[in-house]
Amino acid sequence: MSTSHPNEAILSPSRSLKGALLIDLDGTVMDSDPYHYEAFQKIGEKYGAEIDEEIFRTRISGHTNDEICAELFPHIDASRHADIADEKEALFRELLERGAEPIAGLPELLSWARDKSWGLALVTNAPIANQQAILAGVGLSDAFDILISADELPRGKPDPLPYQTAMERLGVAPENSVAFEDAIPGLTAAVKAGVPTVGLRSSLEEKALLDAGAALAIRDYHDPRLRPFLLSHIER
Repeated sequence: MSTSHPNEAILSPSRSLKGALLIDLDGTVMDSDPYHYEAFQKIGEKYGAEIDEEIFRTRISGHTNDEICAELFPHIDASRHADIADEKEALFRELLERGAEPIAGLPELLSWARDKSWGLALVTNAPIANQQAILAGVGLSDAFDILISADELPRGKPDPLPYQTAMERLGVAPENSVAFEDAIPGLTAAVKAGVPTVGLRSSLEEKALLDAGAALAIRDYHDPRLRPFLLSHIER
């Protein structure tokens, strides 16, 4: 597969897409929260910010690193925030070497979707290096047509721009796409982009996901309701 951008695959001109799956990374491709939580706790201890599970869930999960550092480290000059974020992400990737598995049923779902001529996009606020590390760790490095990162856009989630960018690059409409998210900022972004969204119960309960705009909440990709839901929304 040829590329013109280090984080953007080029679709074959002969491949006409009927629709697309737009999939978040953390908590959606793999349950990475335990690794992120541990990394943030270590960074918090080093730089004077106490981080517990409630803070992680409400003020960290799903947000961009710029937002997180501004929230957690207002006592540190903003010029140092990028370096702190880089240090945290390097620690996260180091912890990831313990081993990683995709959320159950995801590889099979991606294969099924590709057989149906649906596009596949990874849409995340995570840094590009984290995308590559996670996808390699779970054996899905070549699974997606395009990779969208907040690193390369002026605005990340909860702004709808990442999802709008993914659909533009794939050449698909919101009404023929479905997004997958596990956090409130991502759900907000997908819903604002007009995309029906499936919530993964990786870190939030079903009610919270549905209240945030998810049309369906699932534990993993083996949920028997999922494929009928996708067919009804993408191949109308």
